[in-house]
Amino acid sequence: MRSRNLIRAVAVAASVAGLAGGAVALASAHDGIRPTHAWPQRLIDRSPDLVQPESLTVDRSIGRRRAAQEVHLAQQLYTFWNTGQQKYLDAAISPEFKDNTLPAGRPQGPAGPVLASKNFRTAVPDLTCELSDVLVTDDKITARMVFHGHFSGTFDGVQGKGQNVDFNALDIQHVGTDKIIEDWHIEDNQTLMSQLGVSD
Repeated sequence: MRSRNLIRAVAVAASVAGLAGGAVALASAHDGIRPTHAWPQRLIDRSPDLVQPESLTVDRSIGRRRAAQEVHLAQQLYTFWNTGQQKYLDAAISPEFKDNTLPAGRPQGPAGPVLASKNFRTAVPDLTCELSDVLVTDDKITARMVFHGHFSGTFDGVQGKGQNVDFNALDIQHVGTDKIIEDWHIEDNQTLMSQLGVSD
């Protein structure tokens, strides 16, 4: 009887830890995965060409296959921002992709991120994108990125002098059947403009 109560207490504690921390979750019968603290980490594609999320939280109820798909899409999208290579963008977003927070002067659809990356790298040629946090829930990917580099190029007619660039951005990506179909994003442009030395 005592051992049964102990087992029950351990199971309850594990459930509470999973709800509180997000990294531990009870395995569902259909995915056949044993609960483990490392479970979300197993979803990450460790290919050396892809960015690796520093922190990953996954809603286990969406199933392992869907979770792994969304994590992989996030890695591809932010590898595009990290490298500027369009092949990663093409692998991540749908041709019908829609930017719901489209900045003035940026074209809608996949052409928008392409132009933004090109312009950004004109100003900051050594730009990198650190994927600091990723949260996968249902059909949404929420990500916090930190961009790093040096303003050694040109921006709005201003020639950089190698100033350090280091600012945050937040995204919410909506995933369709197999690719990202729309997003919402916000960047810390005030910090960026100040670092570039072009703020009002």
